This record gives sequence, C-alpha cells and structure tokens, in this order.
Amino acid sequence: MYAWIWRHLPGPIGLRVTLASLLALAFVALLMFVVFPWAEPLLPFNHVTTPQ
Repeated sequence: MYAWIWRHLPGPIGLRVTLASLLALAFVALLMFVVFPWAEPLLPFNHVTTPQ
C-alpha cells in the first residue's frame, strides 16, 4: 500500500517526502477529530469500578 502511494505521488523526492508527510498528518487529524470522538462513547473505559 505504501509503495503504491509513493509511486503515485508526483515530483522529485523532496516533494514526495513532503506530500507523504502531509498525507500522514491528514490521516492522524482525521482519526483524532472524527473517528476517536465518535468511538469514545462506545468504549467501556469510562465505566471504572473501584473495590470498597
């Protein structure tokens, strides 16, 4: 998959590195601002019980 993305990025190596970094940053931002907030209420981490 990464090789496919690398082959399809335009330009010389410096531009490819920059574009690949921007793609990775966009993917992380999508996870942090869309996917994780949507999934948080579905996860059991807020249901903490302590022994008495």
